[in-house]
Amino acid sequence: MHRTEFSELNAFVAVAERRNFARAAQHLGIVPSTISQTIRTLEERLGVRLLNRTTRSVSLTDAGEQLLARIRPALMELHTAVDDLSHVRNVPSGTLRLSVSNVAAQIVLAPMIKDFLATYPAIALDIAADDNPADIVNGRFDAGIRVGRFIAKDMQAVRLSEPSRTIVVAAPSYLQQSVPLKTPEDLPAHNCIRLRSSGHLHPWQFVRGKKKLNLQVNGSLVMNSMHLVLRAALEGIGVAYVLESCVAAEIASGRLVPLLSDWSAEYHSYYLYYAGRRQLPVPLAAFIAFVRQDRKARRLA
Repeated sequence: MHRTEFSELNAFVAVAERRNFARAAQHLGIVPSTISQTIRTLEERLGVRLLNRTTRSVSLTDAGEQLLARIRPALMELHTAVDDLSHVRNVPSGTLRLSVSNVAAQIVLAPMIKDFLATYPAIALDIAADDNPADIVNGRFDAGIRVGRFIAKDMQAVRLSEPSRTIVVAAPSYLQQSVPLKTPEDLPAHNCIRLRSSGHLHPWQFVRGKKKLNLQVNGSLVMNSMHLVLRAALEGIGVAYVLESCVAAEIASGRLVPLLSDWSAEYHSYYLYYAGRRQLPVPLAAFIAFVRQDRKARRLA
């Protein structure tokens, strides 16, 4: 069915139900002359009169009665389908699939899960935590959460966290049995717990003034999970290179000690990223609205 044919049939049902062109036009939001012309066009296309018109009344012909009986249920079903979509838009529901790094899951996503699900009880979260960058399109994820520098340039992104620098930390038990660590050049004398990401061991970067260092450190332990790196550091196995925000609680409690504090490193933020701008899945649009409101509330607190 062409769009024009649908409009003609919709106009016919509106007139037939109200037995009045003016009231039908008001219902459809068009002028009476337009609906009159629409009905004439429909009758000419079908080759049969559907309505009897006088200056005082409108009535259905036998052909009009037959057509109304056939198409009114179908049009009602179409309108119901559209109304159902409106309901989904107004009451977000469905499943939101997220690909998230382990650290992002721990320090960014986990604190907001309870409030998000309480705000949108009809939405279900499906979270895949993995430190290897995911192809969210081929993986059929609605969005991902990663550090900004790992996100492809063609993605749309919403910042979820304030910038946090990377720092070196170690447990007091490790520091008691190791040589002092005063500059990055001292790292070769230490057991560095390294993180493998996307198959690569990334260098540890340091900046002080105009001096910049990119060091390939060594150690007895390599992992592809930041959670395991932190656990190893807490157990005193060696020194770790992590986001400061990730270990804020451990530093505050004294379980980890920040090192090389006068050497500032790169600052990174976590972002929610997704493909495309228009017609976002309803659960994703709801999550974006939620995180933006959450960030605004935290700034005002």
